[in-house]
Amino acid sequence: MPLLTKLTFAGHVEALLKSSDRQTGLEKSRVDGLTLHFEGIEGDCHGGLTRNADVRTIRQYPRDTPICNVRQITLLSLEELAQIAGIMEIPQVKPEWIGANVVTSGIPDLTLLPPSSRLQFPSGATIVVDMENEPCRYPAEIIASHNPQAKVGFVEAAKHKRGVTAWVEREGDITLGDQIAIWIPPQRLYGAGAA
Repeated sequence: MPLLTKLTFAGHVEALLKSSDRQTGLEKSRVDGLTLHFEGIEGDCHGGLTRNADVRTIRQYPRDTPICNVRQITLLSLEELAQIAGIMEIPQVKPEWIGANVVTSGIPDLTLLPPSSRLQFPSGATIVVDMENEPCRYPAEIIASHNPQAKVGFVEAAKHKRGVTAWVEREGDITLGDQIAIWIPPQRLYGAGAA
């Protein structure tokens, strides 16, 4: 029996970005299309079937332990970027500054999509949401370099608005203007044993 429910609205692809060199930092360059493989985005530095455990997984694994890469792709929304800029009282927060790969429009509260939601593109390419992408100091430094007059810091302004990370479930291409079908799993709160 199918478990996922297709939402009654669709999102749209507004920008696509990638970077082949992790040494250049988080900033990425715009492209017209992305090719997705099971390892991630072709030519992007965050690809790979595995990655090393880092501060995000330090409670589960020692640093640098090889783990499955569920952070192959970073998605942000135009709407949430505008909200962040408004809170910071700056003209804009560019997706290039904060490591975006796919920028969407039309998906309300993108950052709050449930884990295991699927985003499906016309080519059949499908990505699975891992979880919310917490704001951190690295994009904060880039944004501050472009906007020293910011009234509120990025980490505070972007809480629950920094987008999501995802991994490739089905290979294919994504192009500018693509429509995005959104499939979500059943939702219920689980609180047993939570600290």
